[in-house]
Amino acid sequence: MIPNYQQFMRPFLEIALAANGTEVRLRDVINQLADNFSLSDEERNQTIPSGKQSVLDNRVGWARTYLTKAGLLKATKRAHFVITERGIEALQDTNATINSDYLKQFDEFIAFKEQKNDISAPQTLNTEEPNKVVTTSEITPDEALREAYKTINDALTSELLSRTREVTPAFFEDLLIELLLAMGYGGTGEGAAHALGKSGDNGIDGIIDQDPLGVDQIYIQAKRYAEGNNVGSGDIRDFFGALNLKKAQKGIFITTSAFTASATQTAKDLGTRIVLINGKELAKLMLRYNIGSRDEQVLHLKKIDEEFFEV
Repeated sequence: MIPNYQQFMRPFLEIALAANGTEVRLRDVINQLADNFSLSDEERNQTIPSGKQSVLDNRVGWARTYLTKAGLLKATKRAHFVITERGIEALQDTNATINSDYLKQFDEFIAFKEQKNDISAPQTLNTEEPNKVVTTSEITPDEALREAYKTINDALTSELLSRTREVTPAFFEDLLIELLLAMGYGGTGEGAAHALGKSGDNGIDGIIDQDPLGVDQIYIQAKRYAEGNNVGSGDIRDFFGALNLKKAQKGIFITTSAFTASATQTAKDLGTRIVLINGKELAKLMLRYNIGSRDEQVLHLKKIDEEFFEV
């Protein structure tokens, strides 16, 4: 498991101390820390949700930020650092646990924390025991922000799914039309927009154009089922048979419940391309494309543009 950012603090200082007064490069420190903690290739390459940065880089980066703000490290140039006398003194106390609480003894760090208006006891991001809450500052501020974002979205998708299961069949059809149009299907014509729900014959609930001209079409089966009333393999075979009658090559089977394991395997084994969308996936798509939800507030997470300050 990748250590949290506080667990990287003392080892970071030790690497800087070993440089004997010369500056160390952040990338070299990250690589050495990965070796010291025997991180696997998978752990080294694991990314944060945005996919733009590795978890390792993110956590070591925050360790560096906190150590620098507390005066234990000093930046010499872009991504290069030296240990300070304060950092050396911190390492000399072998019994000290160098973490956020330790850094609070320094006025510079207190000022930094007050300026950031940090939550005093953020929750820990625990991938091994996701339901366990630990009230210590073990995750980075942006990890806390992303975890809060995920918690909010998880609650929203659950509520969206619950409400979708309660709507009328006609409302459900209109909802799916809006979703598919938002995803880029159906073109711009009125007929294409209302194609879903028109058919209703031979096991096909609807048809929607895949492109604006209607050159290619996708056949749809939609089941507004309650939780636990899962779609079985028989339903998939019936849909496959209906697609064959239409000489169709593509189909989407949407349900507000779930698919049994045999249904999923049946869809994989059949020659026709059938995409399965269960209730959770449907709710996530609705959230992504603002169907039944809307943007309340947009937060921009920014970082320093290092190239701007290069001389």
